Amino acid sequence: MTRVFNFSAGPATMPQAVLAQAQSELTGWRDSGMSVMEMSHRGEHFTQIAAEAEQDLRQLLSVPDNYSVLFLQGGATLQFAMTVLNLAAPGDSVDYAVTGSWGKKAVAEASRFANVNVAADGAAYKYCDIPPFDTWQLSNDAAYLHFTPNETIGGVEYHTTPIGLSRAPLVADFSSSILSRPINVADYGLIYAGAQKNIGPSGLTLVIVREDLLGPRRGDIPTMMQYQTHAAAGSMSNTPPTFAWYLAGLTFKWLQSQGGLAAMARINQKKAETLYAAIDQSSFYSCPVARQARSRMNVPFVLADSGLDKAFLEQAGEAGLVSLKGHRSVGGMRASLYNAMTQEGVDALVTFMADFERREG
Repeated sequence: MTRVFNFSAGPATMPQAVLAQAQSELTGWRDSGMSVMEMSHRGEHFTQIAAEAEQDLRQLLSVPDNYSVLFLQGGATLQFAMTVLNLAAPGDSVDYAVTGSWGKKAVAEASRFANVNVAADGAAYKYCDIPPFDTWQLSNDAAYLHFTPNETIGGVEYHTTPIGLSRAPLVADFSSSILSRPINVADYGLIYAGAQKNIGPSGLTLVIVREDLLGPRRGDIPTMMQYQTHAAAGSMSNTPPTFAWYLAGLTFKWLQSQGGLAAMARINQKKAETLYAAIDQSSFYSCPVARQARSRMNVPFVLADSGLDKAFLEQAGEAGLVSLKGHRSVGGMRASLYNAMTQEGVDALVTFMADFERREG
């Protein structure tokens, strides 16, 4: 079977080496005589899988010892509520920087449980740029400052982190850029990320939280929405998404084999530069995002004649380039260049774009 180049924003393409190993172990993991999907999450085999995955992740990100690593369910969207419920007491103020659709959704959810101050809003830039840090209006007593390092839909990415702007702990939704480059985990109070972009398949959510923030700060939170519950139980207070956790662990080992996150940052930068150069050198394609805020993970672009969008997508699909349609809220095209997308795939896209422009431009 010929594999396509899948530019989906998520669930996204996965490393072929990971898929091949999972295939080889599907009916029998090592000497267990059973599939990972059949294992008890409390048995010795899966306990080993889980421990290896956490150890490898801690090594990749250099996670300090005073941080808990949680493997949860519910997607990053559930974290919009869990962060505020665990980190803010009733009546507390929380600061949010909004640079796109997911930031807006996070604000809407947090507003149900705390006094939200939108410290920065990219609306004035049509969510194509990040408001300068010196314009942010921060609270004096916020429980935390939340931002989205990479907006998957709009393709806006912070290339400078708002560290030190506030005395409050920094909370970040890293869903679409986690593990794409090194970060200093100690700069953050809490990091969360849906798995289905750079970590593995959908169904798993990663949370890295400083232990003094485990909380909760209020007494009316359901047990399963308390970080402390999951930290105390090693993320096994109920049956976790075991197969997704296992695949995440394989992905962590694959990242190590590629040279770690510093190597991935160089690879990802080259892929992004290749595609942005093709867009910028053309009058047929354009990217709406300010150059200083362009994402390396999600590259939105539009055709000069939107009437050609359907033909572009159809012909791209015939060429083995799929999932390039932009999000329904913004239209146009979007190519997601997560870790598992190869330079070969990006080169194939650029070649197709040039050919389509010659024929249709």
